[in-house]
Amino acid sequence: MRIGEILEAKASHAIVTITPQAGVRELLALLAEHNIGALVVSADGASLDGIVSERDVVRHLHADGTVVNNTVAAIMTSEVETCGPDDDLDQVMTTMTSRRFRHVPVVDDGRLVGIVSIGDVVKHKIGQLQFERDQLDSYVHQS
Repeated sequence: MRIGEILEAKASHAIVTITPQAGVRELLALLAEHNIGALVVSADGASLDGIVSERDVVRHLHADGTVVNNTVAAIMTSEVETCGPDDDLDQVMTTMTSRRFRHVPVVDDGRLVGIVSIGDVVKHKIGQLQFERDQLDSYVHQS
């Protein structure tokens, strides 16, 4: 299974981004509005400047209670692990697990084309296991 297939199966193909200059309050509003856990940070909506998540807010909140007065640039991760549409799902899943990422932007030829969450991966894996179970059940009851 390739990452591109996971992107195609997602209910929404929209990529929600935020600029580095945006405030943390705006970040929180977008996370809540879209019911997501991370946003791609992009100055132009197509490039990848970083990623910012709920975890980033919480970690900075613990260290500095005034985090909501900061900009996204002050709390984002700028060294972002990415994958491509042709990357193997199991390899990306292994990276997400070992590096403790919940979101990985998908980049194709330097252009942001999507984002894969651990929820997307789990949903696919559950669907795959259910399909295999149904096939085995059908085989067993065929005799």
